[in-house]
Amino acid sequence: MLGERPRAAAWLRSSLIVAGLPAATLLLLMATGAVGTGAGFVALLVTLASAATVARLWLGNLGELASQIRAAASGGAVPSLSVAPLLASVQEVADGVTRLARSYEERGALVERLRRADAAIIEALPDPLLVLSAERVPLRANRAAREMLGRPQAAAAPADAAALLRHPALAEALDGAFTSGEPAAANLVLPVPVMREVAAQVIPMDPPLADGGRMLVLLSDRTQERALERMRADFVANASHELRTPLASLIGFIETLRGPAADDPAAQQRFLQIMAEQSDRMRRLIDDLLGLSRIELTEHQAPSGRVDVETLARAETDAMAPILATRKAQLELEAAPAIAEPADADQLGQVIRNLLENAIRHGRENGHVRLTVAPGTAPDGRPGVAVSVADDGPGVAREHIPRLTERFYRVDKGRSRRAGGTGLGLAIVKHIVNRHRGTLTIESEEGVGTTFRVWLPGG
Repeated sequence: MLGERPRAAAWLRSSLIVAGLPAATLLLLMATGAVGTGAGFVALLVTLASAATVARLWLGNLGELASQIRAAASGGAVPSLSVAPLLASVQEVADGVTRLARSYEERGALVERLRRADAAIIEALPDPLLVLSAERVPLRANRAAREMLGRPQAAAAPADAAALLRHPALAEALDGAFTSGEPAAANLVLPVPVMREVAAQVIPMDPPLADGGRMLVLLSDRTQERALERMRADFVANASHELRTPLASLIGFIETLRGPAADDPAAQQRFLQIMAEQSDRMRRLIDDLLGLSRIELTEHQAPSGRVDVETLARAETDAMAPILATRKAQLELEAAPAIAEPADADQLGQVIRNLLENAIRHGRENGHVRLTVAPGTAPDGRPGVAVSVADDGPGVAREHIPRLTERFYRVDKGRSRRAGGTGLGLAIVKHIVNRHRGTLTIESEEGVGTTFRVWLPGG
């Protein structure tokens, strides 16, 4: 009802505007006697009726045009209004509005294509890239950035990006870039989920991107590069230190064989046996050093793949037969179906193998070792796989436990060397578990034994 009254009032006003001049002229002619009263009255009615009809058509056309313009403004189709030749002026207005709307539609389509092109280019870049708003809110993160932040399937910038942007060095670079309008750089050390070294480039955007992005943060992971540098230095340092003793032994025995034992077959056999053991120890030491270096080189990159840990544990248990026979130990396996994902089968096999060898070598002779594999839950509720290796050996004093995974750390150096260890097995286990984003805990009680527990993500 309320809507009808304004429309009726508008129609009445329009009718009066159209009929005003002709009606006034007829009334004047009738008043002067130039037109008869009857004929003038009929002409007046015809004029008013025609004016009302024209006003109705005019208002109807304009109303239809207005509704189509509103529809187009809210995302509808381009308006197209055809009117009778009687209202050619309205048709001209309609045609002008149509051309204008079509122009805006084409410009909108162009902007949308440019926006999609921006998004496609950013998504395809091999280096991690974040797009920030003027308020430093992450708008987008490309696939490389989402993988770096641990959310490869996220559609938008993951929440982890906000934590990255709070890094003091990066925050300072953002301040400098916003203030000066010039690119800025920062070197970051990210401690979680594993230690990473990242170089960041902050690039202001003027004009902004189609989605309002005002700042690009380009990240370059330098972890592998830095790890390679450290690996070379550590390998030389560790190898020179740890190989010194067996090399000195070999040199001494060679001199003895050339001199006093040159004519003593029994001494030669004894010394050659010791030399073979020392050579084998050097070989294992170099193999472990190289293996540890390779693991550290890729530790910041999560593995890919799916591993049946139960089957892997059974295979590694069967391979322990020779060392079990040497130590006269018993190995008990308790395994349930458990899948680790993402995981590297070779590395997880090395974890189980190193833990078993450690338990057998450093447990008591004629001892008992137990390997358990089962589905397990992390402290934060994530599903995964729990692996534990327990022995009934002499145990480890509490003050030594935090350092057991350090390279070359030995609680009893003499006993460790006699057992054939290189001092790198547990360090390798720690770095492999870190790469798999898992956890390693050690429990030990002197005189009772030691238990190593590993949790790995999975389902």
